[in-house]
Amino acid sequence: MVWEKEKIVGSCIVGGAAFAVGASFLHLFLKGELPLGLGLGLSSPWRILRKRKPVRVYMDGCFDMMHYGHCNALRQARALGDQLVVGVVSDEEIIANKGPPVTPLHERMTMVKAVKWVDEVISDAPYAITEEFMKKLFDEYQIDYIIHGDDPCVLPDGSDAYALAKKAGRYKQIKRTEGVSSTDIVGRMLLCVRERTVSDTHSRSSLQRQFSHGHNSPKFDDGGSSGTRVSHFLPTSRRIVQFSNGKGPGPDARIIYIDGAFDLFHAGHVEILRRARELGDFLLVGIHNDQTVSAKRGTHRPIMNLHERSLSVLACRYVDEVIIGAPWEVSRDTITTFDISLVVHGTVAESDDFRKEEDNPYAVPISMGIFEILESPLDITTSTIIRRIVANHEAYQKRNAKKEASEKKYYEQKSFVVGD
Repeated sequence: MVWEKEKIVGSCIVGGAAFAVGASFLHLFLKGELPLGLGLGLSSPWRILRKRKPVRVYMDGCFDMMHYGHCNALRQARALGDQLVVGVVSDEEIIANKGPPVTPLHERMTMVKAVKWVDEVISDAPYAITEEFMKKLFDEYQIDYIIHGDDPCVLPDGSDAYALAKKAGRYKQIKRTEGVSSTDIVGRMLLCVRERTVSDTHSRSSLQRQFSHGHNSPKFDDGGSSGTRVSHFLPTSRRIVQFSNGKGPGPDARIIYIDGAFDLFHAGHVEILRRARELGDFLLVGIHNDQTVSAKRGTHRPIMNLHERSLSVLACRYVDEVIIGAPWEVSRDTITTFDISLVVHGTVAESDDFRKEEDNPYAVPISMGIFEILESPLDITTSTIIRRIVANHEAYQKRNAKKEASEKKYYEQKSFVVGD
């Protein structure tokens, strides 16, 4: 009987101690002061009790003529949190602060939504972070940090567009992708058009090679101080891996193949890739090399070199894999090697080679009964973008000069403050 009483008392003491320890662990878990899995199995019910709030980061931009530099910035921003919310600046705000955009808001929205690191998109975002908009980001969108690159983003008066976010202690910075900007790309096209007008075939061919291979370049002289160099992009295997999905098709996957130049990657490209991806389980994209594009489209093409174009395509959420330097003709060997189920082509294209009876690059898949023409959702080509630039070249030259003047004013103010 005594032993029974002692057993009951002992059980109560042990049970009470266990409860106290358990309650303490729960309290620490909920406060986030105890690492998950400490002394517990990974399948422990304690893990269910504490679910960490996802870190939400915000990045905004014009994303005009979206390129791989924009995509790399979004990739870096996403790495700083769990969810990336992107604000796309309105046409009106861009005109007021920089000059006319090349691509309208609805096209820029299509581009940003298609980037695989983006979780949410906010339309008509302001160019500068105001008190009111910052409060909306923190309260309504539950944003933890505002992200921007290490290059200055200045307002017409020379002030920092992210000054308020920095003051609030909710600002984080990423490294800018060197070697490309929308301003540079506009300059490449203006330079390209000018060379086509005033130079002979040899000069144009030389210019195209400089675009593609990043040689020392001429500048576009617009009569002012601004000048734009051609591409100095140097591809690395690390950058390609960062942009790649890293996963191949499953054993029974239906693999869809589409090819092209994908120069000046635009909303028309995005939409046809989306449609192609809907037809199967895995989208393989062939990207033609610079020499092929130049031979088929003219010596002034491509504007972006092969690796620049490849990164832009790889950043698209609808794309699973790319062939860098794909052959012009889709051969039986290519179809067999990549186990391609269907080859597709959009109705809107730079040429109608895919409709020809002779010298058709898709003759083999057509003969195999695995070729399909898709209705292109948007009537946009690379030539469309170039025509927009040419039609408004004076406005874009002024835009480039305006950007340089704003940045100069920003650095002058900054050096004055430091010196003071």
